[in-house]
Amino acid sequence: MLVSRRSDVAPFLAMDVLSDANRLAREGRDIIHMELGEPGAPVPAAVRQAAETALSRGRVGYTEALGIPELRARIARLYADRYGVDVPSERVAVTGGSSGAFNLAFLAMFDVGDRVGLPTPGYPAYRNILTALGLEVVEIPTTVEARWQASAAAIEKVHAERPLAGVIVASPNNPSGTMMTRDGLKSLVAACRDLKIALVMDEIYHGLVYDGDQVTALEFSDDVVVVNSFSKYFCMTGWRVGWMVLPEELVRPVERLAQNLFISPSELSQRAALGAFEAEQELEAVKAGYAASRRLLLERMPKIGLDRFLPVDGAFYFYADVSRYTNDSLDFCRRMLHEAGVAATPGLDFDTGRGSSYVRFSFAGRTDAIAEACERLGGWLR
Repeated sequence: MLVSRRSDVAPFLAMDVLSDANRLAREGRDIIHMELGEPGAPVPAAVRQAAETALSRGRVGYTEALGIPELRARIARLYADRYGVDVPSERVAVTGGSSGAFNLAFLAMFDVGDRVGLPTPGYPAYRNILTALGLEVVEIPTTVEARWQASAAAIEKVHAERPLAGVIVASPNNPSGTMMTRDGLKSLVAACRDLKIALVMDEIYHGLVYDGDQVTALEFSDDVVVVNSFSKYFCMTGWRVGWMVLPEELVRPVERLAQNLFISPSELSQRAALGAFEAEQELEAVKAGYAASRRLLLERMPKIGLDRFLPVDGAFYFYADVSRYTNDSLDFCRRMLHEAGVAATPGLDFDTGRGSSYVRFSFAGRTDAIAEACERLGGWLR
């Protein structure tokens, strides 16, 4: 059996840690999960009710490739309500999670061999999807001083060395939880426009912001691709439903690709997602739980020897410097899991160079479990 070169991508280490952690749990070990960015809260009641109503009709079938009109319109309204930005529903594409959105966006925007810039540290699936699609990944290192965020100047510098076709930026960032400032995002959008670099903005952690302004790139331009999802703020990871806001000229190319690659997003998930917009009170209570866990970690992490991290503006991650303990974050996380029963993700997932000195801790689970993890880690590190 031949195996394609395009399949030779790096593993998603967070998922490898999950697999190992689940194996230990099946053997009877008590494991605290801080490896995945998955909300620990149940799916909102309004989502479950919307799904039950859809199922009661007795038929769940194909939809239009870009999603049902009701959901596209409701997503468009979110931009007016949350940001004061006018987005026509015709420019909204519903996708099979944000992962489906990235695949469609990259295929619609880039050709084989194109160079695409990725600020690091960053979400590993960007790099691996681009590689599988035959694109050249160009890492753009960021710094602690820049709060792990890309700047217009950094992108201009890399582009001057050899032109970029595109760049992918996340705010809030995964793994650090840091956000771009309004002025920083405005400058980045302007630089990409002036240099004719296609910009893909990952905004899937919007809604989960604790400090600073929540700004969409659509405030500054219609010529960006914005990706979002129902997985994080809306607590719908397993339903696999996300969306894109597209420039007008990309709508039809994305639609053609979606028709052929996926036919359509799941109708049941789309109907359920409509219910998510009726669950604000429940979702804000979940967010308050994350905020409590964030405060707990800001207080306790330094006391147990993990005091080198940025303050986490949004999302639900701490990206901690562990260089005083190791120069091999993969081994550090393996020992932490097996010896302390705490699962976390090696920084090598997010930065193939400097990530050997970092670990990402997710606080998406219950606050009491996060507190217990701090107790275990404090004893283990001593």
